[in-house]
Amino acid sequence: MTHPADNPFVRGYDRLRIRRMLQITYEDDCPPCYRPLHPTQADLPDTELACFPCVFNDDFVLISEGQVIANELDDQCPHRGIVRQVLYTLTGEENGQPMFVGDVYSAEQARTVVQRLTFETGHYSRCWEISTGHLPASARQRLRVLSGAGEPAPQTGALVEFFCLDAGEGLGCKLLLTPWDDQNLTALRQEQLDKGLPAELVDILHLAAQADVRFLVFDPHACVLAGLPVFPG
Repeated sequence: MTHPADNPFVRGYDRLRIRRMLQITYEDDCPPCYRPLHPTQADLPDTELACFPCVFNDDFVLISEGQVIANELDDQCPHRGIVRQVLYTLTGEENGQPMFVGDVYSAEQARTVVQRLTFETGHYSRCWEISTGHLPASARQRLRVLSGAGEPAPQTGALVEFFCLDAGEGLGCKLLLTPWDDQNLTALRQEQLDKGLPAELVDILHLAAQADVRFLVFDPHACVLAGLPVFPG
């Protein structure tokens, strides 16, 4: 899944990841370098990493003291050094672009940061209320019909359901199976248009669904969302 860089519904980081990295010092005139531990030593606890001698290359590091290293791996590691500290590096994606989030010093701290970021920007931030001014008058009227303002809402399918709030002023959309996959967006868009959804509404629904929004409400008293078109009247 990718997010367009100008999608105003995107908030925070996606695909948060924790990776254990080792800070290594070697020759006196060289700055520290950072490498992940080789998978063959992935079970070593942090207490058996810091301040231990190591061998490394451009891709990974192996602890050399007290550990058995296969000859073929040792041959791949031309450098010798000392592990100075263990870091847990947090990375993610923002608008589809890889981002460095930060370093912490324990696995527990890393999991806590990921939990907090996920709470603020992930599963619990999936409901939006935006101005009906983002739809032209004809699309607003069609949305009123779809949401069943004053009568039962018609069934549309196509991964979206509509409902009505506040005696017809708030018109809601429930987006199903979000985030919508890029591979099927073209076919889904055509299906929605064929079912009578206005193109301007479909455009907004697709931006919201790609940002993993689950509920979207259009209300005349809600704020305008910067980055979306605004229509008169």
